[in-house]
Amino acid sequence: MTDVQPDTPPKAVLTDFGGVLTTDVFASFRAYSARLTGDPHTVERLLREDETVTRALVDHERGRLPQAGLETALADALRARGTNVSPVGLLAAISADIRPDLGMVAALRRLHAAGVPVALVSNALGDDLYRDVDLPSLCDVAVISSEVGERKPGRRIYAIACERLGVAPTDCLMIDDLQQNLDGAARLGIRGLHHVDGAATVHSLELLFPQAFD
Repeated sequence: MTDVQPDTPPKAVLTDFGGVLTTDVFASFRAYSARLTGDPHTVERLLREDETVTRALVDHERGRLPQAGLETALADALRARGTNVSPVGLLAAISADIRPDLGMVAALRRLHAAGVPVALVSNALGDDLYRDVDLPSLCDVAVISSEVGERKPGRRIYAIACERLGVAPTDCLMIDDLQQNLDGAARLGIRGLHHVDGAATVHSLELLFPQAFD
């Protein structure tokens, strides 16, 4: 946790989705990659380092490229490296091992039910990531990158969340599993909680928002 002072507790929470309210996204990517190619890091490496795939991911996250376009770019990159895979359903396949983190979901529900303003701030990945999630029970607003045309760690997506909550950035806490996204939020004065372990994050939230956990 960074820059959270005990005498100035935050008033609102911004939270990532994948990797915070779910199990580790990259663990799912690695499991699929190992099954497909024998190398657990192939898919992750393509998403981060292959210029065409990276550009497709960014365009998808910003709502400029449909899921099928990202799947095609990734399938083409895999095929160029000797792995023949259909693009149809590829994002669902690489995300198949992602599960809800029930402890984190319960904690967010308690915050929301206690009247703490909560916003989901998430970079999109496919069309179905949030399909089975009861978002109204978790948050006041959901700011999804593909819907607003902005993505983390750019400042604007955090500003949109704060504006929709009606809370100043300096009164907000951002929970994310990626430090780069916390760094982006910090440029607006948003305090950060680096999510590594669900139990540790819940404990931090209990200390910061005791009214929600009495």
